[in-house]
Amino acid sequence: MDEIFFVCGRNSDGLQALLGPRTKKAVLFLTMSIFCANFAASFFESVMDINRTTLPNGLRVVHCPVRTTEMVAVNVLYRVGSRNETPDRTGFAHLFEHLMFGGTERFPDYDAVLQQAQGENNAFTTQDYTDYYVTLPARNLRLALDVELDRMAGLAFTPRSLEVQRKVVMEEFKQTCINQPYGDLHHLMSRLAFGTPTSDGQPNRCEHPYSWPVIGLELSHIADATMPQVKDFFFRHYRPDNAILVVTGNVEWEELKQTLSSLQLPAPLQLPPSGGESESNGGDIALSMDWSTPPNGGRRRGATRPVPQPLLLLSFYLPPRTHPDFHACDMLTDVLSNGKSSRLNQRLVEQQRLFLSIDAYVDGRLGTGQLYIEAIPADGVAMDEAERAIWAELERLQNERVGEAELEKQKNKYETNAAVQMADYQRLAEQLAYFEMLGDARLLLDDVAAYQSVTAEQLRDVARRTFARSNACVLHYLSE
Repeated sequence: MDEIFFVCGRNSDGLQALLGPRTKKAVLFLTMSIFCANFAASFFESVMDINRTTLPNGLRVVHCPVRTTEMVAVNVLYRVGSRNETPDRTGFAHLFEHLMFGGTERFPDYDAVLQQAQGENNAFTTQDYTDYYVTLPARNLRLALDVELDRMAGLAFTPRSLEVQRKVVMEEFKQTCINQPYGDLHHLMSRLAFGTPTSDGQPNRCEHPYSWPVIGLELSHIADATMPQVKDFFFRHYRPDNAILVVTGNVEWEELKQTLSSLQLPAPLQLPPSGGESESNGGDIALSMDWSTPPNGGRRRGATRPVPQPLLLLSFYLPPRTHPDFHACDMLTDVLSNGKSSRLNQRLVEQQRLFLSIDAYVDGRLGTGQLYIEAIPADGVAMDEAERAIWAELERLQNERVGEAELEKQKNKYETNAAVQMADYQRLAEQLAYFEMLGDARLLLDDVAAYQSVTAEQLRDVARRTFARSNACVLHYLSE
């Protein structure tokens, strides 16, 4: 499976921070693949020990023991991302990801406290949610929980912390979006796909919350952020009833419950300070959009930048992550570009020599998602010729069934990769938090079955809907 969440993370660098490093594509040696495929079925049975509860303050708690490690992972997911911002104040979710490490009155130096406990931590922001995680020895679990619950209750909100993190985020924006080749690629595509068309031929207006990337629309939005705005954002979104706490690793359920009961829990509901600004309904707008009637389907745009090679980007609207067709959409990208033997790589890169590189991936969201095909044409290949070659391959998927051997190969890759990832206690915690956000952490196990149940007929039907030209947005990113 080649699903990518467009993220910004605290310790990421370069273009990878903008495009999202958390791809689920695994590169494994054959012997490891065979071992993991045989191991997968028994492993999925072992992770059935998933415990869930909701505390009186509304905080959802999920637990799954992993007894093969002496470590634990503490993962806190907040249901707030860039879709909860407004067009005149973007990048706040990502800024706040950084501000959460600014300390509280009890723990002024968040990182130092955890480092002394042999812990490591990080975070990332997506359009739909923000995720924080800590890994440390199981004997120090209580400290990690205490620190996480304390910053959920309230930050120190010092002017110094705001200025330090503001500079960090602004520098990241400059490095990934301004000074990096192709840095504004997804700014352009997000605006093209979700922006509101104008009558005067100017670029689309960014009104829909998916029409700007996680890192923000403009640098000035972060530069002009004020302390009252920051506090308002925290109290609206960083609430226990808007969060999911997941603990995995070497800890039992009863022990975890006893530890939580001995700690001071955040208040059940934190209201914005008096005089706080009105709450954005951007999150509701993002989820209410009808994915089956794309707002800007069939639209095209060209852009010229000082980049080493031109780039072709096609984007297709997808149903939300919870839709039954999502797994088939994701599998289509694997058929197209997962591995050297995939269709686009074999035919367009190796055989016809039309492209230097080509990739297909999905961005699964709570609202309307996108399937991308991103390609760099070979020297001397015109952009129109390159685009025609891609459309020809997409039409084959619409008209011909994927062979059973080809389909089974992709299913085996997914099952192997899923087993490898869920064997990692930290990655497991992250996944359980994500699926709890979707409705129930145990949906993680159903997800494996959903990929396995995809049929060749379903792939063809979904390809016909997805790869319709009226469902596409096309960007020609040209070199000066």
